Amino acid sequence: MRLDEFDPNAVNVEDQRGSGGLPIGRGGQVGCGTIVIALIAYFVFGVDPTQMIGSVQNTPATQGQVAQQGGHTAAESCSVDEASRESCNALSSLNKTWQPVFQQANIPFKAPKLVFYSQAGSSGCGTAQSAMGPFYCPDDQGIYLDTDFYRQMDQQLGATGAFARDYVIAHEYGHHIQKLTGVSDQIRSLQSQNPSRANQLSVRLELQADCYAGVWAAKNKDRMEPGDMESGLNAAHQIGDDTLMKEAGRNPNETAFTHGSSAQRMDALRRGMQSADDGACDVFMKA
Repeated sequence: MRLDEFDPNAVNVEDQRGSGGLPIGRGGQVGCGTIVIALIAYFVFGVDPTQMIGSVQNTPATQGQVAQQGGHTAAESCSVDEASRESCNALSSLNKTWQPVFQQANIPFKAPKLVFYSQAGSSGCGTAQSAMGPFYCPDDQGIYLDTDFYRQMDQQLGATGAFARDYVIAHEYGHHIQKLTGVSDQIRSLQSQNPSRANQLSVRLELQADCYAGVWAAKNKDRMEPGDMESGLNAAHQIGDDTLMKEAGRNPNETAFTHGSSAQRMDALRRGMQSADDGACDVFMKA
């Protein structure tokens, strides 16, 4: 996508890269919002996801600035490399796209923060580690990203192209939308009440976030370039639960799905792209 350059005064960015360690604090739970938080870790990298949940305290940042650990401005953090710049451009576009949607619906809007880290970091939901993949923490409304994940997408998952990377941010932003609308809290409550349906409910949440990513793309279709849609759909396919399980040499087990099959994720992203209507994404919360 041909996105405008971010305004450093209009994006909330923290940078934990080079912070030199993790502050110890309260315990937390990994948030609902991830693209590949457990599947990438377990099926691709062989990491036990239960070992990745730590006890850490996140430090809030002011608008347009970064966490004190890094000591850099948003402009500096977003300009570290091309991946960082792309991510900030996507965040800026997402803010501009979704804010008027919330205003029209008369729902209070607050932009999420984007937190860069390298290898390991801290979030309001616990420890952040590269093997977890990008994730959204509802407790501090942060999108956490180790930009090395983009290289892993390209080289290990076969999810190539600039729009595939934009899709990562847009999907996590979809979880922020769910937080603001109260959907994610409702799902977490239902999961607590009925643990046997936890995975099924998680799939619904993830597919709706995929759909929201498609809506964002559709609302910015004038910025789309040839091959972008194919790049996004391929990425959705490559991170489907069944595909990841097959790549790990395992038989796909639908009861273990937490994000949806490749077909489901592609269909959800396509639904958003074709409708350009966030209301079309409500279907994943019905029945």
